[in-house]
Amino acid sequence: MVVRLVALLRLPKMKHLLPLLAVLLAGACASGAEPLPILNLPGTGTDPAAIDYEALPRLKGTLGVVNHAAPGPDARTPDKIDVLDLRLNLHSYLAYHDGKFLCSWSDGPKVEDEPTQEIKFATSADGLTWSAAKSVTGTPAAPYAYIARGLWLRDGELLALGAHYKGKGAFGADKELQLRAFAWDAAAGQWKFKGKLYDDAINNFAPQPLPSGEWIVTRRDSRFNVTMMIGGRKALDDWQIFPVVKVGEVEKFRPDEPIILDPGDGTWQALFRDNGGSSRLFHSTSTDQGRTWGAPALTNFPNSSSKLYSMRTSRGFHVLVLNANPKVARRELYLALSEDGKTFTRLARLDVPTPPPVSEAVSRINQKFRAGIASLQYPHVIEHDGHLFIAFSRLKTQIEVFRVPLDDVAALLKQSGSK
Repeated sequence: MVVRLVALLRLPKMKHLLPLLAVLLAGACASGAEPLPILNLPGTGTDPAAIDYEALPRLKGTLGVVNHAAPGPDARTPDKIDVLDLRLNLHSYLAYHDGKFLCSWSDGPKVEDEPTQEIKFATSADGLTWSAAKSVTGTPAAPYAYIARGLWLRDGELLALGAHYKGKGAFGADKELQLRAFAWDAAAGQWKFKGKLYDDAINNFAPQPLPSGEWIVTRRDSRFNVTMMIGGRKALDDWQIFPVVKVGEVEKFRPDEPIILDPGDGTWQALFRDNGGSSRLFHSTSTDQGRTWGAPALTNFPNSSSKLYSMRTSRGFHVLVLNANPKVARRELYLALSEDGKTFTRLARLDVPTPPPVSEAVSRINQKFRAGIASLQYPHVIEHDGHLFIAFSRLKTQIEVFRVPLDDVAALLKQSGSK
């Protein structure tokens, strides 16, 4: 049934039925039918259980450390220090603007999202060697905090987005949650508060342009309900809200950290992390530029319940970076490729090496930062000068960038099978 519905989804004459078909797909998946096949690999097809992760291609690259792990304000002595004693470094975002790379991320006193957490940033000429970190927001007074939410180029002005909230974590009751923006002042080398985008809103990545000239961006409220914000053209705080999915609306699905993709054919695709235990991505489609969405449906694409990111490259194909092997949790990052922005037909492991030793103050736990041991999570990707630059957090305590030649990525599409 699901395969037939997917075929219908791709017929131009059936586009007006996409929301209804998506609802049917969600119902079919919830009742135990086969998942939506958005992953189709050489040799293993659409069966995720057949994937031999050790046999997948590996993409090598060059590693740079943006911000090294460091002890938090309440850390124990160096002979007793452990990962939980380190400052939080998570939610990294990249941009290339005005001849330099910029990276922003959440920096807090400890893991994770504690009061006084702020947004930090650094700059780089090559994307691998970075300046010392400085603050975007300043350190908020307790019980308030910020979570980094992306770098957005709007009308030629670079904005650093941040979710401002009260207490521990952005979700729950009485959070006073707001999505805010800070404008980059290149002459001063610092950020200045620009304004509020929306109340009770936390996005996932920067807004994307629509053909209308408006912007579209995912929004979760403080209860994890997902909507789309569309607008941002007339004014920074001019947005309309369109529902996508509420918590509990789809059986066994707990939506989190949605992303949206533009295949370039008039539809928009959404992918969701699922906190409901499926270890799979969920998927939804819109045919009216993000104003209505079908009910999210379970897919066959594995994910270790973690944040993911996708973008279209200058060569036309789409890349998706995520923790695609649930058996190892977040210890490995993978890159998938799609030529149509809908079905991913190649999957490769990012061969991220062990970073240089961390500072002497935390040298006791160097072993925990090694490749294959440390968690690697929350990727963001940009393309520049023939390379992909992939930012991520190691152990939620260190921000790094992995540079991969785009030629090596493109070569995966020519391979007929795994190796």
